[in-house]
Amino acid sequence: MLEGKALVEDTDMPMKMQFHAMSIASQALDLHDVFDYKLIAGFIKKEFDMKYGEGWQCVVGSKFGCYFSHSKGTFIYFTMGSLNFLLFKMASSSDSYSH
Repeated sequence: MLEGKALVEDTDMPMKMQFHAMSIASQALDLHDVFDYKLIAGFIKKEFDMKYGEGWQCVVGSKFGCYFSHSKGTFIYFTMGSLNFLLFKMASSSDSYSH
């Protein structure tokens, strides 16, 4: 639906993983109503849990604030249209970076 129209605002993910995140987000938007943020976020989280191991968190919406710790190389914040996507893997106490 909106693939190719994503804008990465901030990330420390490897490029291949970034593209995967945006592709999965696009798939989620094709499968779910654009206003059903919870289902969209759940779809993205489950896909990343299956591919990259458990512990992923996803937030989707038009406006939100947050502060979190994440494992190095697992954070991306991007927009697609009017939606914002935050995806990261929870940090262990020894490998945490805050945003």
